[in-house]
Amino acid sequence: MVSVDAFAVLAEPTRRRILERLRRAESSVGDLVDALGMSQPAVSKHLKVLREAGFVTCRTVARQRIYRIEVRPLQAVDGWLAPYRRLWTDHLDALERHLDSQE
Repeated sequence: MVSVDAFAVLAEPTRRRILERLRRAESSVGDLVDALGMSQPAVSKHLKVLREAGFVTCRTVARQRIYRIEVRPLQAVDGWLAPYRRLWTDHLDALERHLDSQE
């Protein structure tokens, strides 16, 4: 299953913003700095946490590090959430049946 560490990593809004940006396209640190309006050291600090937790990887192109999302940790989070998603679906289906019976 997913570790508590994954949730701690994702709890930080800046890291979620970085992942959202990387979801759309691979990006260099400079691209992320520009997109997020943050300092390079701050973005690098968050990228380090994301990289150590396995959420992103990087490759070097010329003198730039290009970051991209890794799917596996997000799949683990999704797997952990699946039973809760089913619970809500079951409750919403029951509500729909109840409302339909009131017509």
